[in-house]
Amino acid sequence: MVDISVIVCTRDRPDTIGQAIESIAQCDYPSFDIHIMDQSTTDATQKIIETLARQYRDRCAIVYHHLDKAGLSRAYNLGMKATEGEIMAFTDDDVIVPADWLTQIREAMDADPKAGLLYGQVLVPESLKESVKQGIIVPALPIPRRERLGEGLGFKVFGMGANMAIRRSIIEKVGGFDEALGGGGPLRSSQDFDFAYRVFRAGYVILLEPLVKVDHYGTRTREQWPITMKNYGIGDGAFYWKHVRCGDAYALYCLLRQWATARARQWKLLLTRRKWFRDDYADHLRVGVRESSRFAIDREKRLYMETETARMEVTQANVVTAATRDAGVKQ
Repeated sequence: MVDISVIVCTRDRPDTIGQAIESIAQCDYPSFDIHIMDQSTTDATQKIIETLARQYRDRCAIVYHHLDKAGLSRAYNLGMKATEGEIMAFTDDDVIVPADWLTQIREAMDADPKAGLLYGQVLVPESLKESVKQGIIVPALPIPRRERLGEGLGFKVFGMGANMAIRRSIIEKVGGFDEALGGGGPLRSSQDFDFAYRVFRAGYVILLEPLVKVDHYGTRTREQWPITMKNYGIGDGAFYWKHVRCGDAYALYCLLRQWATARARQWKLLLTRRKWFRDDYADHLRVGVRESSRFAIDREKRLYMETETARMEVTQANVVTAATRDAGVKQ
């Protein structure tokens, strides 16, 4: 049995999946395997993974899984069921990890036995920094200092699934990811925030660890970014509102805080620059509340359930392009 299982969910990214898996396979950790949860519409990704599995078979097992239905949360859940590692590490198909990535995850989790979930830094790679200056957007998450959320310290929306680790032992108590949320799901995003909130509510610690780093090669143009922010707003509104419907007053406080913070940014800009801007995120928090209200809720597990008017149908994932390690931005 391996110590750490890495789960990578992918869909039609043959240009970058290879470099992502190679970087993981080259990690210096002694006991791990890699599971690729592929939702692609062609066999291009499968061929790449089969080649890498042969190339790195002496270092780690690389296991390919093809999924017949898309959806990020669904892929996460199937990945967790297919693996055995005591720690499950997650990253994306447009990420490059350093050689010590798994070692840093293991050391951080070992140092804090109460930690159930870890988020690391997601950084802009050097090869894309010039593109960022020219207007390309690379979603990133710097973590300036180590933090612990939980144990009376409060909760905040913070973290990216591109660099995340979960202790398997918490799953029985917390449950899996909500399949109505997340890329490809009807409620668009925030599956990791919802999971983190349930980890928090279950009494575990969420670690924000700056030593756990990855480089992110996923890019968006300025024209694509508003779509992303709308999806984030829908997802956040939906995940908070689910917990509010379960009678969770703290979730209501968090939702109102998110909305107030977004509105405060608008007013600050108006007062300082005499310019009002449309906040796609804040405007779509209420859309998430409205759309999620059509779903029923398993109140014990705090997961959305289908109704006659609300199905777990696959929707368009967030618009995103990707860059290779050496070639810069690919449009």
